[in-house]
Amino acid sequence: MDSLSQMCLGAGVATLVMGHKVPVKHAVLWGAVAGTLPDLDVLFDAGDAIGNMISHRAQSHALFYLALVSPLLAWIVTAIHRQSALFLRWWLAMGLVLITHPLLDVMTIYGTRLGLPFTDTPFGVGSIFIIDPLYTLPLLLSLIVALLKPSWSVRAAASGLGLSTAYLLWSFSAQQWLDTRVRQALPAPDAGAVLVTPTPFNTMLWRILIMTDNGYYEGFCNILQRRADVEYQFYPEDNRLKQQYADHPDVARIAAFSHGFYSLVAEDDKLILTDLRMGLRQNYAFSFRVTPDASSPATAQPRNYDMGTTVRWIQRQLVAPD
Repeated sequence: MDSLSQMCLGAGVATLVMGHKVPVKHAVLWGAVAGTLPDLDVLFDAGDAIGNMISHRAQSHALFYLALVSPLLAWIVTAIHRQSALFLRWWLAMGLVLITHPLLDVMTIYGTRLGLPFTDTPFGVGSIFIIDPLYTLPLLLSLIVALLKPSWSVRAAASGLGLSTAYLLWSFSAQQWLDTRVRQALPAPDAGAVLVTPTPFNTMLWRILIMTDNGYYEGFCNILQRRADVEYQFYPEDNRLKQQYADHPDVARIAAFSHGFYSLVAEDDKLILTDLRMGLRQNYAFSFRVTPDASSPATAQPRNYDMGTTVRWIQRQLVAPD
């Protein structure tokens, strides 16, 4: 999720755990700091554009490593505030803040390596978009209440966390319901892997991606509409290209990270390699130019993205008649 959501989640968890043992502002501050720490991995260069993409949410998001770091962070906090008697309480707070960060991230589609060093698998449920105001606002408002009314801090934090968690459960339930509905009416007999994810900033309009042997389908479904069918657009591809470059290191990295939801197209003397899971209507967040012989580092394709246009398009889809 975005940094604001992670800061609010961390601050809410710390406020709830620390209760009235420490000033609310201390719990909010250190919860927000700990909630931000795992995302500092973006500051390190992994060597090329693909490496930077797939190294995010790796070691810094692994539950095992975060569990090891939590007592050190708790020791730093207690040393600063001279609260050695509260070390165990701070350890619990910092541990829960650090661990809930990747657990929230895994609900997005990006891919989070929770299991390192035991497994390199990137996990991603994909039931919520990376930025969703309806998830973040309850947390943010509860923290404002806690800071303004310290005596209400525990109840406010519990309420904010409860509402945001309920929203996560709603999004997951909606995704599973729609996934079942989509699989009952696939657009082609050779339809393979199916991905159902929300469009930006909401959980009402969903994007459906279906891979086939000759390309992929993209469709959108407004779950508020009574109409059961989904209109798909098909994007043909020469999948022999994927077979030809299956052992290409860059292609292999994206194929594994995207769980097979990727596109490979030849363009001049380069290959255009795209993670299809993130983006809309042929405007994807992660697309790369790679050399066929892997002789040069992968470079990111420039993206022409206009958030205003995206928001207006989503609004039109949501208010479209059945």
